[in-house]
Amino acid sequence: MTDNRLRAVVALAQALAAAHTPCDSVRAAAEGTRAALGGAFAAISTWERELGRLKVLVNVGELAEGEVEFPEGESYPVHEFPEIAGGGQPDAWVETADGGPGPEEGPGNRPYGRPYNHQRAAALRRRGRGCCVVAPIVLHGRAWGEVYVARAAGEPVFTREDAEFATVLAAVTAAGLAQTERLAEARRLAFTDALTGLANRRAVDMRLDEALERHRRDGAVVSLVVCDLNGLKRVNDSRGHAVGDRLLERFGSVLSLCGAILPGTLAARLGGDEFCLLTVGPSADEVAKVAGELCARAKELELGEGVAVGVASTGDPIGPVWSARRLFRLADAAQYRAKGAGSRGPVVAGREGGADDPVVRLADAPERAPSKERRRFRR
Repeated sequence: MTDNRLRAVVALAQALAAAHTPCDSVRAAAEGTRAALGGAFAAISTWERELGRLKVLVNVGELAEGEVEFPEGESYPVHEFPEIAGGGQPDAWVETADGGPGPEEGPGNRPYGRPYNHQRAAALRRRGRGCCVVAPIVLHGRAWGEVYVARAAGEPVFTREDAEFATVLAAVTAAGLAQTERLAEARRLAFTDALTGLANRRAVDMRLDEALERHRRDGAVVSLVVCDLNGLKRVNDSRGHAVGDRLLERFGSVLSLCGAILPGTLAARLGGDEFCLLTVGPSADEVAKVAGELCARAKELELGEGVAVGVASTGDPIGPVWSARRLFRLADAAQYRAKGAGSRGPVVAGREGGADDPVVRLADAPERAPSKERRRFRR
């Protein structure tokens, strides 16, 4: 391998290592392979096995009419590309617009006896391209998709050496995609509650800090709905923790369903029998309405005894909210009051007198040791 190609491999590996999301990874792979092979255009596609289609994830370089960088619906029946579904062989090959063999190839000298692909040849002609090199991406021992790099009509046709280099680049791409998958899974586990599949407290803390920054910057309304699921201890004690877990899962589904009414809402389990919704943008009245819907649906759950819900929103008269701690304390205090009063609906901080609202006064009172009359609110 020449020094230039070795540098190209290193550059591709570094770009993939720096990618944070699958979208970043496929774009870095397409751009890196295009540059390394001297192509005018490159694409990454994946095999959607359940649909039997080759779906284009990204196009980079000189785009033809109708091509976009991240196509939403560009896919092709995989039976038109049997080389992808034919066992996951990693070797790349060259196609030309005239349908003839690439350099140094004879009719019987194509990798693994692959026939010429007339669909690819027609696509090259239609888009003003003269040739392409196609390299399967093999991930976890099976065909995942392909790297496709093309040159414009009139440019030199890819050689056998180019195809061999494309095979190396596809292997580097596969390693990068595998790394991104592992990182995405690690992030998912770090910010997801294992039982319910909702976000966890760590995710809420991060999102709430970002939300309050928006509130300070442009006045966006930030609302927090804190829920305490009633009856979980009774279910655990009388019917076992497996049944209690089913109650938590079912309430998590109800919470997610209600949260979806407000676009962009984060539904989370804080721990134990505590859950929350975090919204940025919707009005305080919209959030209170959803909290009421949540109370109504929770009462319909077969195993539980409803839910105590407290709401705190910067859209209500609760005073300045400069920290996540204060918004949490307000929502906690409202939820505590709902639970103590046996409320069938949500209690909303600030709706009974602004600064003189009993919930606001309870949340802002100095900390003291917990007692039977009052819980210690979260810091």
